[in-house]
Order: sequence, then C-alpha cells, then structure tokens
Amino acid sequence: MTEFEAVIGLEIHIQLQTKSKAFSSDSTEYGALPNTLVSPVSLGHPGTLPKHNAKAVEMATMMGLALNCDITRINQYSRKNYFYADLPKGYQITQFNTPLCTNGFVPIQTKDGVKSKIRLTRIHMEEDTGKSMHDQDLYDTLVDYNRAGTPLIEVVTEPDIKTGDEAYAFVTEIRRLVRYLEICDGNMEEGSLRCDANISVMPKGTSVYGTKVEVKNMNSISNVKRAIDFEIARQINVIESGNKVEGETRGFNGLEGTTFSMRKKEAINDYRYFPEPDLPPIIVTDAYIQNIRSKMPELPAILFDRFTNNYGLNDYDSSVLVDDKMSALYFEQITKHSNNYKAICNWVMVTIRGYLNENALSIEQFSLNPHQIAEIIALIDSGVINHTIANQKLFPALIANPSKHPKELVEELNLATNSDLSFLNEIIDEVLSAFPEKVLEYKSGKQGLLGMFVGEVMKRSKGKADPKITNQLIAEKLAQ
Repeated sequence: MTEFEAVIGLEIHIQLQTKSKAFSSDSTEYGALPNTLVSPVSLGHPGTLPKHNAKAVEMATMMGLALNCDITRINQYSRKNYFYADLPKGYQITQFNTPLCTNGFVPIQTKDGVKSKIRLTRIHMEEDTGKSMHDQDLYDTLVDYNRAGTPLIEVVTEPDIKTGDEAYAFVTEIRRLVRYLEICDGNMEEGSLRCDANISVMPKGTSVYGTKVEVKNMNSISNVKRAIDFEIARQINVIESGNKVEGETRGFNGLEGTTFSMRKKEAINDYRYFPEPDLPPIIVTDAYIQNIRSKMPELPAILFDRFTNNYGLNDYDSSVLVDDKMSALYFEQITKHSNNYKAICNWVMVTIRGYLNENALSIEQFSLNPHQIAEIIALIDSGVINHTIANQKLFPALIANPSKHPKELVEELNLATNSDLSFLNEIIDEVLSAFPEKVLEYKSGKQGLLGMFVGEVMKRSKGKADPKITNQLIAEKLAQ
C-alpha cells in the first residue's frame, strides 16, 4: 500500500496595530459601526493620493528581524489588480518584486517534542481589503469598508511543514512573536491574524508535488491543525479511490471539522502587477535597521534560555511562562526579591493566573506588586504560614487589601502556623481515635493513609497546623 506525505505551506496575514491605515489617516479601530472609518483616500476616489505609514514600516521591519530575515534596502509598492466587491479601489497596494523581508526561518517544536526549522520565503507589506458579510441580509451581501486599507504584513513559508501539529506549532510561535513585539494582538477570532494553508500530498520517496489545495476560513490555531489533518486525509482518500485531487480553494467548517469547496482554480490569476505610481520607494538604511533592532524587546527564545539556565526551571515551566510576555516579565520582577524560582513559577502559573482567568483580567490589571508575592513566598519558606493558608486565606485577603503587607495580614487574621506540640498532639489523638479502622489498615501496610490523617488534622486545625511537624508526629504515633 502506498504511503503518502503532506507538503504544506502557510500564508499568515497579520494586521499591524497602527492607529491609522496603511496609506491614509483613517482610524483602524476595531468594532466601529460599518463604513464609518473610511475616507476618499481609503475608498480610492479619483484624485486622492496615498501616503506611507512610517509606523507600519517600522513594525514590519521589526517582524523581519525577529524572524531572521534579510531586509530589502529599496522597497517598491505595486498595484495588484483584480475585481472583488470588498476591494474599493479595484486594486490592492502590495509588494511584489521587492518584499521588505526575504528568507528567514522559524524554529518550532511540536507537543511531541519534534523540533524543526521552517524556512520563510518572504514577508511583504500590503493593505487589507474590506469585509463581505453574507449573513446580515436574506438576499444581498453587505460590505463593510472599515477594514479596507488597514496595514498588513503577509508571512509566506516555504513548503517545509509536514503535519497539522507542525502547522499548529508554527502559527503559535508567530502569534507569540507578534504579541511580544506588540505589533498585533494575534486575535484570530477577530481576524487580526489570519492563516491560509496550501496543502498537497505525494507518495513518500518522490519529489514531485501533488496538486495544491488552498484552505481558508480557519479562525483559531486549533482549527488550522484540524483543517490540515482533515484535508490530508481527504486528498489521500481521493487518490486511493482512483480519482484526481482538483486544484481549488476550500473553506473550513469548524463545527463539522471538514473542508468544503469554495471555487475551482482553473487558471493562474493575472493580477497585472505594475509599480504603484503614487508612492515613492521606501529606502531602508543600515542605521534605520540598527535603530529598529535597538527598540526590540527580548524575544521568547532568549527568555526561555534564561529561565532554564539561570533559574533552573524545566522546559515545560519555562515554555508556559514565556508563552505570555507580561507573565514572563512579572515572573522576572519577582525574582529580584526572591530566589525560590520554582515557587515563583508556581505562583505565577497557578495561583495568579487562576485568579486572573476567573475574573477575566490581564496581568497588567493585577493589583499585587511583585514584592508582595515574594513576601508571601518568604513567609512560607520560613514556616510562618503553610502553602494552603497562603493560597486560600492570605492571597484573597491581600487581593482585598492590596495596600497592606502580607506579614501584617498574617498577624491581623491570625494565620500563622501553629507548631505547639501539645496543640498538635491533642488534635492528632482526636483524629486517630475517630478512625480506628484506618489506623489498623495503615499498620497492616497501607502507608498511603498517612496523607489522609494529615489532611484531617489540617482540617480540624483550620489549616494552622504545621504540616511538616504534623506529618512527623502522626508517623511516630502510628509506629507505636
């Protein structure tokens, strides 16, 4: 039976977070009423002239540097001519022969630990189209031109991707990078980051690519993987059934997890590219590139390396931390006040993130400063309070009183751990007397019951028993 392998290339459109559009002063605000963020320039009225958005060029250059690209020194825009209802000018201003960024690569690692390097063909700048809405009217398609003219960069890969898992890892890394660079919010649901996949399959061991199919309308990273996995299986099934894969554009149905035909690709489109006559070329100098490089934040790979090597965190913890830029920076701020790096990591990843998710907050809205978290950790490490009390009582109390010091609240609320032996022995004796059957089971070999006894003591002491001393005392009593 013939074995097949997939050949996948991705095209990722990234909306740049500029305040105005690529070639006009119209706002790029998301969610405004339809057709309220337009002007004669963005609508392409006769006699209007576009103008470069310097911030968009800066952001695009930053992305190219982050992705190890070569930066083109002389950049000429072109007109890409085609008719579509959401293209108000009848052409799109884009880059053709002189993309701003060429070559480059993105190192990725799948969830299974497989590492690879995905090469890039180019990153070019262009403007976005308007948005067609097919479900707002029973009979007509409506068009909102607010998005028309929004600055975009398009990241185009070489056909290096072989699986849906690799595509998932690649798009995840791109989204993380644009968020670190603060050039895009990476929100696929709102369309600020959009991914198209070009997929074909061929027998293993051959070098001739199969017929390419383009899949669109994938509005989440998980849907990129699902669509690719389905399309690979579909194309293999078509070939094994004795049929030919047709070159076409397909959409993705997220509810059913299937792709569907949108239109056939019967011929190569002739976009009649020619140089945009109303825009002068952009000249990129070495000094400009150096200036952009100096403004760039540390990238996830650098933070990951420091978290594993300097702080001794494992790969998983480091990866989770650097996945969100602000969480990673908050972690590092706490390390200035504490060297218990594993505990800091756990507080950021579990307690703090859990609180933020539960209350729909970002870490920038978190009311406690890094020094307060370090103080909580110090109180635990010194045995003043235990971890349970810190999580369940001190942390909520501190959230309610963010101006107070943790030690102050421990005293006010009487949260300090009780290590008084007479107090502990009295509760332990109560617990052992209450569970005589469990005592016999423990003595007959069920050593795991020790945790149950400790838990019961903690409960009866309202969390104030010192867990280490409690554990030791119970073990001694059960050994008698």
